[in-house]
Amino acid sequence: MSTRMRFTIWRPLATAAVTLLVAAFLTPGAAHGAPRESRPVYSYENAVREAVWVDTGLDGDGDGKADRVAVDIVRPREAAARGRKVPVIMDASPYYSCCGRGNESQRKTYDADGDVVGMPLFYDNYFVPRGYAFVGVDLAGTNRSDGCVDVGGPSDIGSAKAVVDWLNGRATAYTTRTGTTTAEADWTNGRTGMIGKSWDGTIANGVAATGVKGLRTVVPISAISTWYDYYFSQGAPLYDSGPDWLSDYVESPTARAGCAAVQKQLVDGAPRTGDRTPLWSGRDYVKDARKVKASVFLVHGLQDLNVRTAHVGRWWDALAKNGVTRKIWLSQTGHVDPFDFRRAAWVETLHRWFDHELLGYDNGIDREPMADIERHPDQWATSAVWPPHGTRTATLRPSAGDRPGVGTLGLRRGTGTAAFTDDPRLSESDWAARIDTPTPDKAGFVTAPLRRDLRLSGSSEVTVTATPTTATAHLTAVLVDLGPDTVRDYAASGEGITTLTDRSCWGASTAGDSACFKETRAKTADVARTVVSRGWADLGTYADPGHGVPLTPGRPYTLTLGLAATDHVFPAGHRLALIVAGTDRDLIDPPADTPTLTLDLARTSARVPLAGGADAFARATAGSAPAAPGARPLDGVGTPHRTYRIP
Repeated sequence: MSTRMRFTIWRPLATAAVTLLVAAFLTPGAAHGAPRESRPVYSYENAVREAVWVDTGLDGDGDGKADRVAVDIVRPREAAARGRKVPVIMDASPYYSCCGRGNESQRKTYDADGDVVGMPLFYDNYFVPRGYAFVGVDLAGTNRSDGCVDVGGPSDIGSAKAVVDWLNGRATAYTTRTGTTTAEADWTNGRTGMIGKSWDGTIANGVAATGVKGLRTVVPISAISTWYDYYFSQGAPLYDSGPDWLSDYVESPTARAGCAAVQKQLVDGAPRTGDRTPLWSGRDYVKDARKVKASVFLVHGLQDLNVRTAHVGRWWDALAKNGVTRKIWLSQTGHVDPFDFRRAAWVETLHRWFDHELLGYDNGIDREPMADIERHPDQWATSAVWPPHGTRTATLRPSAGDRPGVGTLGLRRGTGTAAFTDDPRLSESDWAARIDTPTPDKAGFVTAPLRRDLRLSGSSEVTVTATPTTATAHLTAVLVDLGPDTVRDYAASGEGITTLTDRSCWGASTAGDSACFKETRAKTADVARTVVSRGWADLGTYADPGHGVPLTPGRPYTLTLGLAATDHVFPAGHRLALIVAGTDRDLIDPPADTPTLTLDLARTSARVPLAGGADAFARATAGSAPAAPGARPLDGVGTPHRTYRIP
């Protein structure tokens, strides 16, 4: 273990000392004003560790009995002894036994009585001594729970919601999986915060979208907001498998044996055509954002190509529309937890967030900037709100240049046409590397070098009018920053981080649960171009984004592609590029045919949210001379390989 510790491990004190310290901390007369920070005054080693099984009221496996989900609890013993009710931090996950959580793939471990000994991640180690309970829920169909995994559907969300209901006295729990002895949550005040990365954070989003009472805040990290967008982008398939594969991957052997009917529903309800079926509607949390009563602290990597940042923009905008209290961190990483890219600041900020939202402490976090954005590796900027005040949509228009496939990008309506042939062997990295060279696989449009910085914040749209030569065609649109930079290498195996051997400690430890985790550092790459935002679509969805149809070769079609949310500053001297092409290798699947598409540039445009809008773009590009083509090779991060199937 490294001797370097940013937070001191709190060791159990003698019983008398604990009594005096707790009494001083909890007695209003001992305080000089309202508390601003919870302190580690409770023993982690002596915490209550117990398990209950909550009745979900569902029968996902069809065995004629209500499913019960396993809930492992770690809570401060001294608070319970004094009748002090504590709030709950909850992580509901399908991964506690099959795959593990965190950068070190930790799994739950148990003693001979079936009570949890080792809980993954640092939440229990850090927060239980500070007067919180931590609850780790096995989603239905996983680990020690009954039922079936339905990948973000009624079983997934219902099993986690039932636990919030139990914590608030509205559901029944039992001391064993099959017994009749009930367990009361009389040790909690019911105030619950849900947290989790990826699928876990997705469950937090889904439970928040039910409007369940008692859920005060959610902290979704790299989380899905609508499951359709995990598997498809406007009809274009992102993966060659569906939710049935994912369900089978995480289900316990017992559940797998009894969940064939649910598996079939997942197969039948999620056809590879990319149509939006009722199955997907039932897994769309954005449409229910009006029900969200909990605050939301959202964290996402801007280069996350697993749970892509399309999940950020729609969810964030829907929450804003409904007046939800929000906070956001956007990093340069891929699918990475903030504990592994900004550890000290993350623990401090999360601590203050939970203190404010669950304990009601007036610590000022609600008056601080809403957004933290990583501009360069380990260099962060803030925005009072996000997107920032003064952000307005600018309509940028491509126009043909003096060479085929190498055009310009500006505010005036474009002219001419541009054609390209889908080449599934090539990716966005290949297109951007040849932006100044005519190639048959893409149409590129570039500004002159910028005279001043230009900030893009939010979600963009690209509208194209394209004429295909075949009955099927997929489209990709990307925005690219052309210019030198040092970025996190999101295409490397760590997706922007390197894991070290030294450890730092964040809370209290026991023999069975260490609070010490491997340190990380930024994995960087020096590049001369950066893909900023991406979008994909099946051209066959031109009339209905939820349903694709065969195309008529030779007929023009107009379609708008939604590009993923981002926040990026194009520095002075760099160029902004729009690329339109076909299959983006390893990020979408190719169509059945190999089309050539011709763009009508007068009817093609990009709507981008810029700080200062079109006026800022005009000022940034006024009087700039075109860059010399092919002046230097453009090297960037490598092409991300398709290893993502597991959110």
